[in-house]
Amino acid sequence: MIAPADLFDLEQTAHASLFAGCGWAWEALARLEGYLAEHARPDLRNRCDGIAWIGDRVAVGEGTVVEDGAMIQGPAIIGRNCVIRHNAYIRGNVLVGDGCVIGNACEIKHAVLFNGCQVPHFNYVGDSVLGWRVHLGAGVKLSNVKLVPGTVAVRIEGGTIDTGLAKFGALIGDAAEVGCNAVLNPGSILGRASLVYPNVNWRGVLPARCVAKNRAEVEVAPRRPCEGVPPSAAAGPPPPETAA
Repeated sequence: MIAPADLFDLEQTAHASLFAGCGWAWEALARLEGYLAEHARPDLRNRCDGIAWIGDRVAVGEGTVVEDGAMIQGPAIIGRNCVIRHNAYIRGNVLVGDGCVIGNACEIKHAVLFNGCQVPHFNYVGDSVLGWRVHLGAGVKLSNVKLVPGTVAVRIEGGTIDTGLAKFGALIGDAAEVGCNAVLNPGSILGRASLVYPNVNWRGVLPARCVAKNRAEVEVAPRRPCEGVPPSAAAGPPPPETAA
């Protein structure tokens, strides 16, 4: 069983009660809408740089900056000293901790971000939980819906466990990092301090302090002559015919 405490330091969120009594950590996602219905109230203490659209039932903490063009639909609770950058899109049912970054053209939906998370560039985070100081590289996508009908299952211990959730992206443990343009498929779980290399297409459970690598080779070959290439660029010895 993967309990919340196996992945997350519950002292690094103001919303630890959301996880109380959860056997499997993903059970918190089914509670999220009800939790926000009870706790989210209009309370804006942020600064706007430019014009942002902030809906009803949105609370934003002191020291947080919301940049021009951002949209926060709500319900949502966003902590202190965060940066919500230009054109960020925060949809309904989102909890964001203190000191987080949500960057340009990022979309966050039905998700929990613990303190110190960085989701800085062109990311999609749907139906997911990101632990303390999780970092996503540019273009990382947390896919939350299967291509075929049915609920999302987690591959664990040689078998599968049906979560009962039609939409479930990923659980990413504290201090884990995901490299640029990686995709985490529905039901992915990354352990604490794990690392996913750029461009990896990941599914399943990655244990704590482990690395998921993409070992695809890149071939290096001489470039053929083509129009528009100046003679100076074509001068010199040909490149070695090696693979890197």
